[in-house]
Amino acid sequence: MKIALAQLNYHVGNFEANTQKIIAAIGQAEKLEADIVVFSELCICGYPARDFLEFNDFIAQCELAIGQIASHTHKVAALVGVPRKNPKPEGKDLFNSAFFLYEGKVQHITDKTLLPTYDVFDEYRYFEPNKKFETVQFKGQTLAITICEDIWDVVPDSDNINAHNPLYTISPLDEVRNQQPQIILNLSASPFSYEQHQQRLKVIQANVRRYNVPMVYVNQVGAQTELIFDGGSMVMNAKGEVVAQLPFFEEHLSVVDLNVASKSVVPESAPAIALIHDALVLGICDYFTKLGFKKAILGLSGGIDSALVLYLATSALGKENVLSLLMPSGFSSNHSVDDSLALCKNLDTAYHIVPIEENYQQFLATLQPHFKDTPFSVAEENIQARVRGVLLMAFSNKFGYILLNTTNKSEAAVGYGTLYGDMCGGLAVLGDVYKTQVYELARYINRDREIIPQNIITKAPSAELRPNQKDTDSLPEYEILDKILFQYIEKRRSARELITDGYDAALVSRVFKMVNTNEWKRFQAPPILRISPKAFGMGRRMNIEGKYY
Repeated sequence: MKIALAQLNYHVGNFEANTQKIIAAIGQAEKLEADIVVFSELCICGYPARDFLEFNDFIAQCELAIGQIASHTHKVAALVGVPRKNPKPEGKDLFNSAFFLYEGKVQHITDKTLLPTYDVFDEYRYFEPNKKFETVQFKGQTLAITICEDIWDVVPDSDNINAHNPLYTISPLDEVRNQQPQIILNLSASPFSYEQHQQRLKVIQANVRRYNVPMVYVNQVGAQTELIFDGGSMVMNAKGEVVAQLPFFEEHLSVVDLNVASKSVVPESAPAIALIHDALVLGICDYFTKLGFKKAILGLSGGIDSALVLYLATSALGKENVLSLLMPSGFSSNHSVDDSLALCKNLDTAYHIVPIEENYQQFLATLQPHFKDTPFSVAEENIQARVRGVLLMAFSNKFGYILLNTTNKSEAAVGYGTLYGDMCGGLAVLGDVYKTQVYELARYINRDREIIPQNIITKAPSAELRPNQKDTDSLPEYEILDKILFQYIEKRRSARELITDGYDAALVSRVFKMVNTNEWKRFQAPPILRISPKAFGMGRRMNIEGKYY
């Protein structure tokens, strides 16, 4: 049997574009003489659709799209993901379904059984779990159709152990095992993290070995606000060997003949930092494209975070669509401007120099009657950051730029940023990238030639809001800080556990306190591109006033 894997980039709620993209892929699969073309989870409406699923008209448009797509399936079958109404009065209103379309009509419907309710997922909010288990007969083959998490229950030590609805834990493949399926088809919408691809390989391999059946796994690609989907669709034979794999972060359609595809291939692999780089570029690109934006602006400070964001933005949007503002104050060092200018020259991108000292002094003069006889403090420091925020937003409003936030995950974690100042923005590019990873990304970008000036990488990081300021005046060294943050945020380990491991008790307590007492700041931050297993935002829901340190 020849199966086409359609790894496509969908736009939530854009039914016309999604439908035409699916129909075009069916036509392409037909020309390549495929028997079936497999798409990804909820491809018709886009994943995740979230509370759009509560609109009756949204579901009605999904139903109309199914009819349009089915009319193109006279020569090749199509397996598409779509939400459908629950015909029974009990249970949730919808099922997360896979429609098997052939000869112009719906031949079979398979509903998702294991509904994820962890991290960024909340499918049990919308969907009823499947309780009917059937295979599909097609051209002499018995097909087991599964949807994303339906295959994750076989790996008990994975991070996704609680992925399914805890009220209903039947494994769909166990239920159809006695029907002797010959092929497993899986429609997925699995978001990227730098650990996820290796985890998927283990899950797919565990399934094919457990059931001794090959699997066709199709994942979507593209970004939906903070979630980035990397594709990496694949075919694995019953021995647990990858026999075909589609590229990461690209739309692609490929046909695999399961009768002859027995030779294993080396699964595509790349360093985690390369995957993070590609994910961030795609995240920026899709955020702008799907919202209809074209131009970005950012404040270029001479530091490594803004330098990295400028590079990523020009890669995603084109150098002609990115503008930098250099906004030196009386505390800015000469090399901050010089390094920024060198970077703009290397990237051949536009900039304006807009000094803020005069504006800053006017604020101080206005506040002097109220601030008199008080020492210089964080209040005066933050005025500078907020002046810069006002200028950036003025350019944004006047010329239609979207402001890119340059705060990294280490700073966001401990509140080392100014609300309504450097925390402004429409999208937080580095909000899930630790400072140590920022340096690693810069070195990766410079692997062939110097793009980010070396002095930006090697100089001590500083906000330059007071004389001779260094980040380490307020924070532990990033090498130490990031290790503690990683254990707390990604690994969900307590202060007590870290102290037992040998971390300094006072330091751990201090870091935990900074993280927890700055939740209110993060609550007001822009959406963050997710590249880790645990990002700030919708995947990490914490009490603003909670105390746990």
